[in-house]
This record gives sequence, structure tokens and C-alpha cells, in this order.
Amino acid sequence: MSEYQIHKIAVSPEEDGISLQELLRARGISRRLLILLKHIENGITCGGRIVRSIDAVKAGMEIELKIPTERGGAEPNPRLIVPKAYEDEDIIVYCKPAGMPVHESCGHRGDTLSNAFGADHPGIPFRAVNRLDRDTSGLCIAAKNKRSANIPRESVEKVYYAVCEGVIEEPFRIEAPIARERESAIRRVVRADGKFAATNIRPLQNNGQHTLLEIHLETGRTHQIRVHLSHAGYPLAGDDLYGGSREFIKRQALHCGKITFIHPVSREKISVTADIPEDIMQLVNKCGGYL
Repeated sequence: MSEYQIHKIAVSPEEDGISLQELLRARGISRRLLILLKHIENGITCGGRIVRSIDAVKAGMEIELKIPTERGGAEPNPRLIVPKAYEDEDIIVYCKPAGMPVHESCGHRGDTLSNAFGADHPGIPFRAVNRLDRDTSGLCIAAKNKRSANIPRESVEKVYYAVCEGVIEEPFRIEAPIARERESAIRRVVRADGKFAATNIRPLQNNGQHTLLEIHLETGRTHQIRVHLSHAGYPLAGDDLYGGSREFIKRQALHCGKITFIHPVSREKISVTADIPEDIMQLVNKCGGYL
């Protein structure tokens, strides 16, 4: 027998008169889930009556969705302790440590963020809303159900902190297309036939050898920060894939320190922060400066 969870959506005055389909899409219900709900007995109701997706909704109505409870998920690993920066019944924001992949792969089984999520929420599929490279630390959003997995990508804003080689004294913007390097499955390069990419760089402090940066992305290409800074002549410290030295730090000095998004259920704007990790904070000090 299938098990269900009842999710309730209250129609706001601003949503008065729009179609149910428009309401559900705005509240993070994917087209795929909407089709599933239509095929479930009493899948979408209001006051006990079935509501069609083409029907107009009125302010004050409370729509009930009968969503099947999911089964599955990664193998739980309770030995993995990953700090949580935010959590509610729909969303969890982890502060992922450097060295931990987000998803399992051939070389990583049982040691990923998905396995930590499996320990926190056994049997629930892991859905990462944003992803970080294995050696990039910081904030990573995971959804606890189908509904909350549909956070609009355009609503997610991230702020990164990084330490690059060389001295940068003025803010600047890098606009350069990024493509996969033809001889590599991993490495990316700036190339004319690549996809548009833009990165905004703001220096915070330098010690004559390295610069602490605050970085805002306009696009979200794979390895974008690493590729753009290397292309500009300022590779990340520790990023030997893109020309950085591992003398002072053994991984790329990159951290997602702030993330802001529109909650898929409450529609509230959520902002979460995570402190810069100790290895990055100590990097400038090791080179003779002080943060």
C-alpha cells in the first residue's frame, strides 16, 4: 500500500485569480510531480473537493496535495558528521567540509554528503540543489522531498571566499566563455566556443603574496571560479589543476560562505552563512600577513 504526505498550500492575495497550475509551479511543484498528482485519487483537493490544474484559485483557499512518500536514498553512514547551517521540514543546508564529494562515484562510496544525509534521513532520496567540488568547502542545499527540490535556480545566490596567488587591489569582472578541455573529462578552459560565463571579484585583503577575495557569480559553469582566476593570472592557492601551488594549502582555497534562496514552500527569502574554514583563514598568516 502506498503511503502519502499531505502538503498544504495557502493562496495569498497576490495569487488570487491565477490558475492552479501557475500557483503550483510558482510554489516549486514540478511538471512531473503535477502529472503524478493528477493520477492519484484525490491527489489535489480543496475542502475535500478535487481541483483541476486549469481552475482559477482564490485568495484564502487552502490547496491540499497528496504526495507519495518516497523510498530509497544513499547508504547511511552515521560516522560522517557534517555541520548543518539551516534545517526545516523541507530543506537542509549543510556546511560541507573540504575533501568530501557531494555524490557517490566509482572512487567514493560511503564517504559523501549523500551518505551523511542518508544517516540524517534514512530512506529518503538525496537531492542536492547546488553542488560543490570535492575540495571546495561550504554551503550545500539538500531537499527532503520532491516539492522542495524545485527551488528556482535563478533565486539561488551564492557568495564565495577564496585566496588566490598574487596581489589584487581593485574589484574587477571576468567575462570569458568556458568549455570542456578536449583531452580531459574534468578540466575546463576559456575558449571562444564555450558557454558564456561571468564572475565578479572583490579583494578583501592581501599580504603581498596572496589575496583574500569575495566572489559573486553571474553564471554557474563547472569550475568557473577556478578557471576564470587562472585565466586572469591569479590561480587559487592549492589548485594545482589550474596552476596554483600546494605549498601553503593542500586543496583549492575556495569556500561557499553565504547562500540566499527563495524557500520553495513558504516563499520566504532565506539567507545562510558559514564561517571561512581554518585552513583558508591561516593561509595568509603562513605567508607573513594577518587576516
